[in-house]
Amino acid sequence: MNWRLVLTVVLLAGALLSGWSAWRQKDSIVADGPADGRTDYLLRDFDIVALDSDGHEAFSLQAPELQQTPGARTLELVTPLFHVPEKEGDGRWEIRSQTGWVSENNEEVRLRGAVTADSPPGSARPMRMRTDSLNVFPQRNQATSDAVVDVEQPGSTMQGTGMRADLDSGRIELLSKVRFRNEPNSRR
Repeated sequence: MNWRLVLTVVLLAGALLSGWSAWRQKDSIVADGPADGRTDYLLRDFDIVALDSDGHEAFSLQAPELQQTPGARTLELVTPLFHVPEKEGDGRWEIRSQTGWVSENNEEVRLRGAVTADSPPGSARPMRMRTDSLNVFPQRNQATSDAVVDVEQPGSTMQGTGMRADLDSGRIELLSKVRFRNEPNSRR
């Protein structure tokens, strides 16, 4: 038997085996999706304006970091600053938090950690809300929370668990465990 023929057969068998193995691994990687879980994009130190379905400004946003959630079209934010315009008028609510999440269609913003929401400057009824958790619906100009919420206005402070707010009218409804303190000579 010729040693070259044996070597050729062994090499051919090895090539076929390694090709078949690589082909099998390729199919399993495609079926499982990306293994590293990396985001599609990452922005640092940015300003962005998000539009609603009618092409009007839903909100503007500044933050040191934004990344698209791997496998979804939602956004994750670090220390965001949102400006949510009033439906009527030129004022903007200023809302800050430690983290944020924005839905794929910009209809919901979830803010967590040291959330502060200030009514537009020059409002007839200036207001500041503080909580650990706030969900904002920019297209409806509404906000909700299941957490404890402090609401400060000139001359009064309210606290309650759970809240619904209409950002256009400044109407806030605290849902339970409500406490009210009236301080007529204080300022915000």
